[in-house]
Amino acid sequence: MISETSTAAPAASSDLRRLADALTPAPDGGLRERKKRARREALIDATHRLVEAHGLDNVTVEAICAEAGVSPRTFFNYFETKDDAVLGHVPWPVDTAAAAAFAAGGPTGHLLTDLQHLIGAVLREPPVGRERFARAFELAAREPRLLARHLAWFEQHKGHVTSLVEQRLGSDPARSPEVVAALAMFLTHAAFLHWDAAGGEGEGTDHLAFVVAELRALVAD
Repeated sequence: MISETSTAAPAASSDLRRLADALTPAPDGGLRERKKRARREALIDATHRLVEAHGLDNVTVEAICAEAGVSPRTFFNYFETKDDAVLGHVPWPVDTAAAAAFAAGGPTGHLLTDLQHLIGAVLREPPVGRERFARAFELAAREPRLLARHLAWFEQHKGHVTSLVEQRLGSDPARSPEVVAALAMFLTHAAFLHWDAAGGEGEGTDHLAFVVAELRALVAD
């Protein structure tokens, strides 16, 4: 396993410059969040560089920290494992406009279609950015355990999805919030599996649309 890399110095400098840029006060006073986001992104980028160069099993948390210029303690403030850093696992963005629209009964008023919009919003604009998300998925496609970890991570957020569904359906729902949330998780899982089977090619929303179309056809059969 590697403990350091010859590219660490320039790569770390780049990451630290990003962190320095983030320290510029934001008009909305979100300095702390910008700082955290920059450090998290620096760790993800460092992990991607090392895993791409050396392979997942040959990269240690210590090597990632050396590459990003942070301590192991800082690493574990952001990620449980190096697998999570590869995948860019960050807090679920439940306060997005798409989530608010879904909870309010939109955007179309049709539950399955609106679930597709909600999941699609996450796939289109992932919290770590499209480039990092695509890079993470490319690496996950080479490592089956990463895809399994990613699906398990999504499952951990089922409670957030259930809460959104409960807000939408109200106090006397015509549909079970637990079943609807489970359907949302299924659609997400199936879209990722179909995406993986395609070698990571195409847009996540296209694979999601395929899964929803297949589900509609099965129900109508």
